[in-house]
Amino acid sequence: MTRSLAARVADVRRLLGAARRVHADRGALVAGLCSSTGLTPEGVELGFESLEREADGDDLERLVEAAGVARHVHVVLSANVFVAPLRAIALARAAAERVTVRASPRDPVLARALVDALSDPDVTLCDERDVRATGAEAIHVYGRDETLAEVRARARPGVVVVGHRAGLGVALVTARAPGDSAARLALDVAAFDQRGCLSPRVAIVLGDVARARTFAAELHEALADLSLRVPRGRLSPGEAADAVRWRDALAFAGQIWEGAGHAVGLIAGETLALGPSGRHVQVLAAPEPARARRLLGPISHQIVTVASDDSAAAAALGLPHARLSALGRMQRPPLDGPVDRRAAVAVA
Repeated sequence: MTRSLAARVADVRRLLGAARRVHADRGALVAGLCSSTGLTPEGVELGFESLEREADGDDLERLVEAAGVARHVHVVLSANVFVAPLRAIALARAAAERVTVRASPRDPVLARALVDALSDPDVTLCDERDVRATGAEAIHVYGRDETLAEVRARARPGVVVVGHRAGLGVALVTARAPGDSAARLALDVAAFDQRGCLSPRVAIVLGDVARARTFAAELHEALADLSLRVPRGRLSPGEAADAVRWRDALAFAGQIWEGAGHAVGLIAGETLALGPSGRHVQVLAAPEPARARRLLGPISHQIVTVASDDSAAAAALGLPHARLSALGRMQRPPLDGPVDRRAAVAVA
């Protein structure tokens, strides 16, 4: 029997209640999250600010409408952003009466805490690696394209597979108030040490190179100041190697501002050189949104969100699948559906 819209919204509200209880007791999770994510305790605390605990009724109705309908949804989680399990479970619960969750083996902490706090017999953790064995009629997969392809290949015939892929964020700034815009963007960069699909990797400044250089210097100072309160966590060997290569390339091709836990690079031309995770941002100049749109063309399919201090300019980028956000709020979109509006659906 299909649940009513009100019943589905009520189920998501109960999950938000569980999130509030987890947030209130978050101190007990900090050590485990530091170990699994590499974040510092301060970085974990900053990340918890993005855990959804309240939602507008209209947003929840939009989430339910976006979720679809299924009898049983199985969720396969990734480990990039530790608060991501809340939205993933909410979408599955909005769609189905029965939800099983496979937490990431690398970062199972919050998924386990949410399921325990919810205490709902219809929402359970599942360590089963064989997606066929779950018996689900729909599978929501979060992670790399390779993970999505693997799940689709192993799913039972006729099962709906919804893929939520890796992506990135972009900032478009006028720099009319460069210090304020930089301080806000620094919060977006520092959250989760830039590992999520909402994390900004490039900032385009509307104006000439001189204006972009001023903003880059302000962003460097803002990230340095923020690192005193929220130090960057550890990088994996691969991330550290990527960071060295990126910094060397930017120093050769342009100008770079480096801190103990971040780097900001400026290239005077139109070359995109996206930095790795770990608080690395490329700054570019564009005289108007049309030029910015051209600069972003090669990565437009990867962009999940655009943050700006000029909403009209952000809309003029013409990225209908991207969420639009104010600077400083990229990591906290409303709970109105998938974070990634590029979600692809396939039938195995």
